[in-house]
Amino acid sequence: MDMHLKNLFARFHEQFGSGPGLGPGSGTCLLKVEGISPPFIKSLYRAAAALYRTNPWRRLCPVHLFGVRVGKDSDWSGKKQPFPCIQFIGGDGGDLGFYMFRSANDAKRMTGSRETIRVPNVEVFRVTYELESLMFPSNKKVVKSFALEVSGTDRFPVIDVARCNSSGGLQFRNPSLEELRFVYAFMRAISLVHPLLQQDDDACPKWSRVMKFEPFIETVDAQWPPEMAKGSDLVAVTVSHPPGQGFQEKASSTASSTPTKHTDPPRDENFMDLQLNYYSVGLRQCVMCEREVHGQQSLTCDQCRAVSYCSALCQKQHWKETHNTLCGLYKGMMEREEELEVKIFIFPCSADLPCKWLEALGIHQKGMWRRKCSCFSHCPFGLLPAKDGLWDSWGGLDDDEYPVDSPLTVGFLSPILLSGWLEYYNLRSLPLSSPVSDVLSHPLTLYYILTSLSISTKNRLLNGKEVVLHYLGPEGELDWMPAFAEIGHLLNGTGNIQIVMVGPGVPMNLSGTTSGISNRVRVNLVSGLYQEEAAYLSSPHVIVGLNCRLENYASWVDALHLIKSMGVPAFFTDQSEISCANAKQVLQSAGLNVTQPVTPNPFRSPVRNHGPCNNLPSYSNGFLFGVNT
Repeated sequence: MDMHLKNLFARFHEQFGSGPGLGPGSGTCLLKVEGISPPFIKSLYRAAAALYRTNPWRRLCPVHLFGVRVGKDSDWSGKKQPFPCIQFIGGDGGDLGFYMFRSANDAKRMTGSRETIRVPNVEVFRVTYELESLMFPSNKKVVKSFALEVSGTDRFPVIDVARCNSSGGLQFRNPSLEELRFVYAFMRAISLVHPLLQQDDDACPKWSRVMKFEPFIETVDAQWPPEMAKGSDLVAVTVSHPPGQGFQEKASSTASSTPTKHTDPPRDENFMDLQLNYYSVGLRQCVMCEREVHGQQSLTCDQCRAVSYCSALCQKQHWKETHNTLCGLYKGMMEREEELEVKIFIFPCSADLPCKWLEALGIHQKGMWRRKCSCFSHCPFGLLPAKDGLWDSWGGLDDDEYPVDSPLTVGFLSPILLSGWLEYYNLRSLPLSSPVSDVLSHPLTLYYILTSLSISTKNRLLNGKEVVLHYLGPEGELDWMPAFAEIGHLLNGTGNIQIVMVGPGVPMNLSGTTSGISNRVRVNLVSGLYQEEAAYLSSPHVIVGLNCRLENYASWVDALHLIKSMGVPAFFTDQSEISCANAKQVLQSAGLNVTQPVTPNPFRSPVRNHGPCNNLPSYSNGFLFGVNT
């Protein structure tokens, strides 16, 4: 009898909860939402599953209220944010999910010490993760019909809007399409930023089990799924704790622009000192006469702060010749520097002196990092002496600081869609002190292009087919094959990729060789110019050139003419905005128009470099653009 009652109570607890929450799902169905499409339903469930994997309930309780702002007020009906206050429920028992409120005052009125208080005429947007066995038949049917992604092992999000009437009962309705767009952007953003919350030990009594966090505000760019993009693929989402943390919106902001942050994630003081030291002692080069001058003795333009000079005479001469026409452009680039900086990491992210940067991390002249400075420049690309073992490849980093060479089993067999570094680090349980993003920028940029930017290759991979990719101009990445193996794991059991790396940087003794770096990714190496070798290669589905520097090599012109005649989608990255502007001119001279506009690459290296004679922000794979897309 006791066992029977125990099982009965467990069943009751599963179905109705025991802590804050308004009870199980209401039976609403997303298929009844006017204007919704099956692809967007799939995107919603993927975003919900990605949030579930980050497990915010491990630290967050209903008392932790968050403010959220998606885009601009004018983007939404009534020119105001639909549900700008959010709380997570289930961290201390009961229903697992999150509630969204019309205001912080509504959230406070409904949040009791041990349960959710039913306040008449207050609407709550609910996302609850329910066990599949307890879901309504209509929701089960949607899950099976569209093969929606599971959250964890056996839960799926149930989405509705609840309102308490004057008698204490609950009324439910389906959310609108606009409200679903809002919650989608929130889920993408909160997955990235909630791990950045820092516990405030001084504000939390020792006897309390509830954490308190330092005031926090962070803005990230969330990518709309293709079926929901309206004019821009990205939208700026600002999350604050507690609600109401101030930010100001720039006068020139757009729907996807980033508000100015007033609070930055904390960083280790030693790392900050190291970064400042690198910048101050580095040698600069006069942009006019190319004379080298100590960083502290160089002059910079007072207007743009972007270019360096050895003397006032060179500065005046340069202004007369060219800088007077470029100063405004450079000033705009410098003002966007904060938006480009990847602020989540807690290792030093400035490498004007690469050897010293690598030494500070303990990885100088080790493994794949040997291509990050000039110490091994005498060794041809692809021919660095290598030891067996992933630990050696990653330069002896601790075992938890680099991705293991093992499959990922996440939900259904389908490529894992990623939108940025924090999502990837969470997926791989990597600490934000690990510098592996600097090397992984190349393979993950490649993966991002294949699964997010190129619709044709994404569909091929989803259908389990092979994608042939022509990779132009490889150099240092020829020694990074262990990092490229990560692409195979992210495919998550679906599709195959053949990467053909072709360029003059491939040594002749490696040309014609094939490397099966994983069971789903193989790499063929071809030495020579692309326009001369393309006729002998398998026809590509997509062409990629990373850190391409189109304006630096005359041989690119013939290759671009060939790409135009082939009509194959081609994507390029470059390190700075000025390089991208020059690249666009080269493309136009070859008769190609940029159809994928220049945007910051979410998988750019977080490590900033300065040019020898300018301070313009420069990141490996910093910007993405495409043609024939």
